[in-house]
Amino acid sequence: MPAGARPSAWVRWAAAALTARGVATARVDAELLLAHVLHVDRAEVRRLAVLDAAVDAADLERFAALVVRRAAREPLQHLTGTAAFRHLELDVGPGVFVPRPETETVAQVAIDEARRAVAARGSAVVVDLCTGSGAIALAVATEVRGAHVHAVELDAAAHAWAARNVAAVGAGADGDQSWVRLVRGDARTALGDLDGTVDVVVSNPPYVPPGAVPRDPEVADHDPAVALYGLGVDGLEVPRGVTAAAARLLRPGGLYVMEHAEVQAAAARAMVDAVRVGGGPGFEPAATREDLTGRPRMVVARRR
Repeated sequence: MPAGARPSAWVRWAAAALTARGVATARVDAELLLAHVLHVDRAEVRRLAVLDAAVDAADLERFAALVVRRAAREPLQHLTGTAAFRHLELDVGPGVFVPRPETETVAQVAIDEARRAVAARGSAVVVDLCTGSGAIALAVATEVRGAHVHAVELDAAAHAWAARNVAAVGAGADGDQSWVRLVRGDARTALGDLDGTVDVVVSNPPYVPPGAVPRDPEVADHDPAVALYGLGVDGLEVPRGVTAAAARLLRPGGLYVMEHAEVQAAAARAMVDAVRVGGGPGFEPAATREDLTGRPRMVVARRR
């Protein structure tokens, strides 16, 4: 570790240490960890580094300890206690899936459809199944005025994180403001009181096939298995239950959007197309949409 209290030298040391352990975003992570310790934003850390302004030795000691943990591939978000998702800063930690940038695109599809429903009818009913930290539900609730969002999570630890985020974001205002109703329950059977009335069902369920162990230690060792593995030989056993629930919940013409792995695009479309309601197809033919990197990452279909 560098001598003295100059932040530029400490950031360089941290970036080098993280690079050596395979962290792809080493410099960014180093700056974010120092920002977390100093209770400032990343821009201020960079300003301090340019000025080579002195930083308190105790803060640097705490920073070094966090760098050691990050070098061991503990998730950055577990160290800072927060994860960015669209315009939100969500509380996360052990026991809940850390929201990913690709899921922001899934949320955008739900947000766009909710806005169309509000424009047409004055309000929108949105359901987020397997909500995890509450990321998608809170994005919809805070970006679509008039959206009434119902979020379902079965796992006790993840539900506790979602409850914390719902309370912190402040969704739940009176009047025509958007709000979030958080329910602890099975995504396959919950919210029976909403059957046939929902405008949008969105989900980022567990979908990783049982043999596909994630490459990154941050995911494999720290994200809860219950949020990763979708069961069945193809990883789509849980998504099948979620899809059947979506068919039950949606009104005719309502939209379903579900995240999946890029290798599951064809299987996910077939899964949606196979749903039957009243002896006929439950959905119009499913389509695949891409994330911002051009990878096929979600299935989208309208309720017949």
